[in-house]
Amino acid sequence: MSFIAPQASPIDAAERRQRIENLAGRLQTQGVAALLLGSTTSLRYFTGLDWHASERLTGALIHADGRVDYVCPRFELDKVGGLTSMAGAVSGDILTWEEEESPYALAADRLPHGGRLAVDELVATFTWLGLARTLGQDRLVDGGPLTVGLRSIKSPAEIALLRRAKAITLEVQRRTRDWLQPGVLTSEVKRFIDAEHRKLGGEGGSWFCLVSFGDDTCLPHGGEGDRALKADDVVLIDTGTLVDGYHSDITRTYVFGEPTAEFRRVWDHEKQAQALAFETAQLGATCESVDAAARDYLTAQGYGPDYRLPGLPHRTGHGIGLDIHEAPNLVRGDRTVLQAGMCFSNEPMLVIPGKFGVRLEDHFYTTEEGPVWFTRPSHSLDDPFGV
Repeated sequence: MSFIAPQASPIDAAERRQRIENLAGRLQTQGVAALLLGSTTSLRYFTGLDWHASERLTGALIHADGRVDYVCPRFELDKVGGLTSMAGAVSGDILTWEEEESPYALAADRLPHGGRLAVDELVATFTWLGLARTLGQDRLVDGGPLTVGLRSIKSPAEIALLRRAKAITLEVQRRTRDWLQPGVLTSEVKRFIDAEHRKLGGEGGSWFCLVSFGDDTCLPHGGEGDRALKADDVVLIDTGTLVDGYHSDITRTYVFGEPTAEFRRVWDHEKQAQALAFETAQLGATCESVDAAARDYLTAQGYGPDYRLPGLPHRTGHGIGLDIHEAPNLVRGDRTVLQAGMCFSNEPMLVIPGKFGVRLEDHFYTTEEGPVWFTRPSHSLDDPFGV
């Protein structure tokens, strides 16, 4: 049966302008004159400008009245101007600085006298330090509280892009299992995954692809060697792609051969923990309660407690969007209340030291009717991609 990914349209300029209006309202409420965005995913989120971060500041000032000023080196003026005039981007004045000049002074000059400046929480430390030397530490504000709450609630257009990306990766996972053969190296599997992602319309997969065989699956982020696949090896593949900047991130674990009774038992516990986390993710619940649902069940099965091994060594899930890991997180201590439109991974990994690890990772989004899976979870150990 041929695969057809669900359709999704790129984020348009109207949606980005609404995001800026929402941010401007928050700036006014907090008495902050502007927010400086660096070359981060927040720059793309609000303006549509996707720029690689470097030691030269290229970013944008979002003012409390909704105006947008771009800041870039003078020699990048034409490129930035071209990108910000494209469909889906937000236009604005472009402020330029020469190599011997300070971009921080350029940004400061656009602020009202004594006005406070919020700073993108994702920028490099040198940007914060440069602003502090120019404006003074007391005029700087952490921009995270202003942006995270907006970015954590996904629009229907964002949900559609995430759904497309995740559907592509799930199909790539299925194709990869069918393609595996004895002796194949983890590096060869990664190349196959990258090529299949591109065939299906994703932006590749080599930038993020964990392939583990055997006891390397005990390591949450995989081993360091280029291991060859053997009969009856546990296989753990964690990979994703991008669609218009939005991420997928799906993990499957199975056996290339015949599973042991112990592996079957642990795999079933992992699947049940994932299911309980999903069922708990109702509106009004807290992020940490979702983590607790999975962790408490696993503790009752004899794992842990807490992060001890054998057991679950990390959080149950993370937010996802333009960043593969976004706040809020499904983790103890995160008391964020679930609201409609939040998107999370669900991956309460189980690690049996010296033997194997099992991670089943799918993503869901929250709605008034309850959580909704982006991708169908593994059907069973023997038929992980079945109905």
